[in-house]
Amino acid sequence: MAKKKKTIELINERIRKGAVVVLTAEEMTRYVKEAGPHKASEEVDVVTTGTFGAMCSSGVFFNFGHSDPPIKIQKLYLNDVEAYSGIAAVDAYLGAAQASETLGEEYGGGHVIEDLVAGRSVLVNARSAGTDCYPSKQFISRIKMDDLNQAILCNPRNSYERYNAAINSSDRTLYTYMGKLLPAMGNIAYSGAGELSPVINDRLFRTLGTGTRILLGGAEGYIIGSGTQHSPGEGFSTLMVKGDLKKMSAAFLKGASIKGYGPSLYIGLGIPIPVLDEETAKNASISDSEIFVSIIDFGVKGLNRPCVQRVSYAELKSGRVYIKGEAVPSSPLSSLWGARKIAEMLKSRIMNAEFYLTNAVEPISLNEKLKPFKKTENIAGFLHYRREETNLISSGIRIDENLCINCGFCMAFCPCGVFYFDQEQEVHANADKCIQCGKCRDICPQKAIIQGK
Repeated sequence: MAKKKKTIELINERIRKGAVVVLTAEEMTRYVKEAGPHKASEEVDVVTTGTFGAMCSSGVFFNFGHSDPPIKIQKLYLNDVEAYSGIAAVDAYLGAAQASETLGEEYGGGHVIEDLVAGRSVLVNARSAGTDCYPSKQFISRIKMDDLNQAILCNPRNSYERYNAAINSSDRTLYTYMGKLLPAMGNIAYSGAGELSPVINDRLFRTLGTGTRILLGGAEGYIIGSGTQHSPGEGFSTLMVKGDLKKMSAAFLKGASIKGYGPSLYIGLGIPIPVLDEETAKNASISDSEIFVSIIDFGVKGLNRPCVQRVSYAELKSGRVYIKGEAVPSSPLSSLWGARKIAEMLKSRIMNAEFYLTNAVEPISLNEKLKPFKKTENIAGFLHYRREETNLISSGIRIDENLCINCGFCMAFCPCGVFYFDQEQEVHANADKCIQCGKCRDICPQKAIIQGK
């Protein structure tokens, strides 16, 4: 009788029956070396990965609920850390890298997130100019996680395929997002868990994609697409992930302060790799000695810093890298201990039928390429915030077709019946009826109606 083709559904059935075989990525590397990828593909069902590092590109979407009387939040501070409130009346996004107004780099958004997850209270200071439907101008309160309607952790960029190491050739100490770099190439800083890192174990995204269930901050989360700065061709793939902050653990979400750079957030991330065939088994058995990164010289200013040397994670993890015959100490900014703990936790949950795998609903792109911030020499033509107004309707009214969204709100307020829908639901105007009262201009949500020549 022929064996069933390995699928995620078949693996989930083995999870339900308690018959699933799970190895961490480190265990898989050793097993494939001993038994080969073919046998490993037959014996192993899931490989678990893990990483626990500073993810500056992180934050949380909050919904606070309405106060009485209600407020439309225009400025929002959580423990004196500003959050972005230009989403809706009581929705906001707190960035992990946002610094405190009073404590600066010593405390920031990442610390606020950790405080909430740890059950500590946070001071909320919401301000507004006030409107007719949201009359409150200030609301100050202390809240805990349970007081929030929703708290969704969203990382626009997480789980780098590989991360460049850093060194400093200059004659002074530098403080960077890679930590402290001593002068005269006195140390090497690196990040990432090497062979435990999630994306490196499925770098062609044969199993990972939008909809893949993951372990994020100690709770279930999901991949929601490729991350920002995703550049597979250059070996810098990233993932965008999300999860329910209310279910997460402070053990895997740690606020951080990187001297001279600012606040960040350490996030524990674990991703299961289903072993569907010999190729996925081989990809998930990559070793530290096969993963190479560049040591970049931060002593040189500018975007295109030179590569001092290519080096493997095996060399970085050894604590010493030889550059021109000289031993330079290397140390990680991320936590290998934490990465191992996450991979083991994910392994345990799968084996105990507490975590099931999901099929991706959309693959991760392999064609995206990183581009630099474009510089424009002549910006004079861009200084005006409005686009050129077009479509002269009458000598007294102009409508900017680029701004008008054809909502028709103007119709209810025009006393003269100037505006009307055509059969395609596009707004038109009978200019001869206009008395230039200005009511349409005042209520247009797009400011698309302009009076005067």
